[in-house]
Amino acid sequence: MNPAVSRVTERIIKRSQDSRRDYLKAIEAAAQSGVSRKTLSCGNLAHGFAACGQTDKQALSAFNKSNIGIVTAYNDMLSAHQPYQSYPDVIKAACNAVGSVAQVAAGVPAMCDGVTQGQPGMELSLLSREVIAMSTAIGLSHNMFDGALLLGVCDKIVPGLLIGALSFGHLPIMFVPAGPMASGIPNKQKARVRQLFAQGKVGRDELLEAESASYHSAGTCTFYGTANSNQLVMEMMGLQLPGSSFVHPHDPLRTALTEKAAQQVCRQTTNSGQYNPIGRIVDEKAVVNGIVGLLATGGSTNLTMHIVAIARAAGIIVDWDDFSELSKEVPLLARVYPNGEADINHFHAAGGMAALVNQLLELDLLHKDVNTVAGVGIEKYTLEPRLINGELQFVDGPKRSLDENVLANASSPFQKNGGLSLLKGNLGRGVIKVSAVAEAFRVVEAPAVVLTDQNQLKPLFDAGELNKDCVVVVQGQGPKSNGMPELHKLTPYLGTLQDKGYKVALVTDGRMSGASGKVPAAIHVYPEAAHGGVIGKVQSGDMVRLDASQGTLEVLVDEQTLAQRPAFKAKDNAHQYGMGREMFYALRGALGHPEAGAGSTLALDQGYNTGN
Repeated sequence: MNPAVSRVTERIIKRSQDSRRDYLKAIEAAAQSGVSRKTLSCGNLAHGFAACGQTDKQALSAFNKSNIGIVTAYNDMLSAHQPYQSYPDVIKAACNAVGSVAQVAAGVPAMCDGVTQGQPGMELSLLSREVIAMSTAIGLSHNMFDGALLLGVCDKIVPGLLIGALSFGHLPIMFVPAGPMASGIPNKQKARVRQLFAQGKVGRDELLEAESASYHSAGTCTFYGTANSNQLVMEMMGLQLPGSSFVHPHDPLRTALTEKAAQQVCRQTTNSGQYNPIGRIVDEKAVVNGIVGLLATGGSTNLTMHIVAIARAAGIIVDWDDFSELSKEVPLLARVYPNGEADINHFHAAGGMAALVNQLLELDLLHKDVNTVAGVGIEKYTLEPRLINGELQFVDGPKRSLDENVLANASSPFQKNGGLSLLKGNLGRGVIKVSAVAEAFRVVEAPAVVLTDQNQLKPLFDAGELNKDCVVVVQGQGPKSNGMPELHKLTPYLGTLQDKGYKVALVTDGRMSGASGKVPAAIHVYPEAAHGGVIGKVQSGDMVRLDASQGTLEVLVDEQTLAQRPAFKAKDNAHQYGMGREMFYALRGALGHPEAGAGSTLALDQGYNTGN
């Protein structure tokens, strides 16, 4: 085992000793009651299966039969979730075939950051994770279920489902992915058209044509953003079947994997003799394996918050120093847009998860002795699914990359360290995705251009006022300010300035996420402006230094001057009302800082969890 991986893991175990013990004690107590339905009165049970057919009613009346709850994020506006429409019927039939029953326990909201980017609704995005977690818990709270399947793919949906599921850690629970859409136009071409539109060189019709050629059918968006990072991390943590992340929605193999997942969770209930609860799968070693997979592939910066929040839901305390130390040891093995020109389908074709796990094992970067939904041992994830004579089988996957332009082998990584770095200095702590940033642009020292809204950038760009070296500082974008939206409206303009030869960077207490690209972006900076953070005291013209190589983030202003400046104060409350935002006032105020997962302190301060 790599010494850094061992060291970080032991530190997490020690740090989490009390909270993890209390979590395991809580799920053990819940498990002692046996089949949940036994605790229900006859009236409770009658309500619970009133809409079932007679066969299912008889099965649910017999407490030796398992009932699997389906928590679905289906809606047909989201391309990634549209395939889930047919899944409940497939799952129910598969469960019936092994003598079990399945019921849809809950539908959870599923919003698309791609639709809401730059819109008021984007300010509900991070908040939706908390709502999804609570909705999952409500669905499972009927106490009707012996296990559950989670149907979700995208940004806040997967972590929300998992956080909610971990509050029922005594149940066997696993994810059922839906797969990416077929490849459209190259992502680099799409990004070029976006920059041309920002410069006024093409119109809206040309831009919409390019966007529609990229996002064009059912399935997950094919760039390596948060959705596909979620899938990879869930597989690395052993929470979905091996090789299931990136199979196309309409491939017959996808249906076979869904049927297998349904029957696998039935085999792991207390009735089966192979009891395998999710709270035991998600342990310190599984969390570290997930982080290693994320770093090795240059995945989404959103996961630096989500993994922390997920871990805390299982009584495990992880911080950004853990990410940073691992990132120094984990090489970058994938080049998938925005880290390269390939998309996730190319990654899958190059050997995908099996080849990645094999190479990480070769480097001794993964814990082997982990429990997974596929059985004991991370080696299970060097297998890949195949349909052979119509039957699903798991066979040895590629041991090495089949295309080293997309997926590197351990002996020749794309870079010696991982795709994410911790930044710290007098501006606070933040993260940066360096895997897509060329070496020449990783250090920027330039005057600040201070904004309090991403929409303020375009007029400055159009007026030519940004044709210079500059660090754009966007204040008041943190969790408590306005829900911490992603700020992708900035990307085409900053990318254009960089292409013109200017040294530019972004610093914000907001997010950029999985699509963070070629411009260095210090994001998730905290303390946020609204909480007295120094980022809220930066003024236009101040020199700011972002050094991704050394991991520093500083405003070059003396402490006395900064202390005398007034604290940040939002100019108005425009972000508090409209598009439903007024309904989330209390929840927004309860959100913590990003390194603690940016979750609700109302939830995290309870029981076995450690608050922000």
